[in-house]
Amino acid sequence: MTEPQNPVAASLNALLAAASLDSLPPEQTVRFDLYCSLILRWNARVNLTAIRTPEGILARHFVESIACARALPVGIATLLDYGSGAGFPGIPIALCRPEIAVTLAESQNKKAAFLREALRVLEIPATVHSARAESLPALFDCVTLRAVDKMGLAVQAASKLVRPNGWLALMTTHAELEKLKQAAGPEFSWPQIAPIPGSGNSLLAFGRTIS
Repeated sequence: MTEPQNPVAASLNALLAAASLDSLPPEQTVRFDLYCSLILRWNARVNLTAIRTPEGILARHFVESIACARALPVGIATLLDYGSGAGFPGIPIALCRPEIAVTLAESQNKKAAFLREALRVLEIPATVHSARAESLPALFDCVTLRAVDKMGLAVQAASKLVRPNGWLALMTTHAELEKLKQAAGPEFSWPQIAPIPGSGNSLLAFGRTIS
C-alpha cells in the first residue's frame, strides 16, 4: 500500500500546480520537506529569512526557486548562487538539476554554517564559499541572484563572474529590472524575461554575455 504523502509535500505540490508547474517526484519532496524543517529550526536562532511559517517558505521561497531551476537554459554545468543566504535559489537548483555543479557564496558565517548543514543533511554535492563571491578564482556558466542586499552593486560584481557565453539569472521585479540590466553592463543581452509563476509581480531575467 502506498504511504500517504506528508503535509509539506502535498502543500508544495499543490502550490506548484496552482502556479501551472509540474509536481515534484516523491524523492525530491522528501528532501524539500527536510529543507523546510531545517530552515524553521535554524531560523529560531539565526535570521535566515523574515518568512517564518512553513506555508510562507513553500509559497515564497520554494516555488519561486523551483521555477528558476526549471527555467535555466540547457547546457549549464556550473552555477554560482551569489549571496545565497538560506540557499535560495541555489539549493532548490541543486535538488532539481543535479547535473549542475552548484556553489553557494555566502559571506555571513552563521548563514554559511547553515548552508553547510543543509548540504550535509540533504546529501547535496554542492560547495559553500564562506567569503565574498568576488574572491572566487573561477568563472561560472551561470550566476543567480535573488533578494541580495544592494542588488545593483551585487549584479555589477556578479557579472564579472560569468564566463564568456554564460548567463546571469536575476530574480527581481519589473520596477527594478532596467536598473539591474544597466548594472550588468553592455556585455549582456537579455533574450529571456518572464514572470515567475505564482509570484505576483516578480520576474526571472536571463542575461547572456555577448561574445
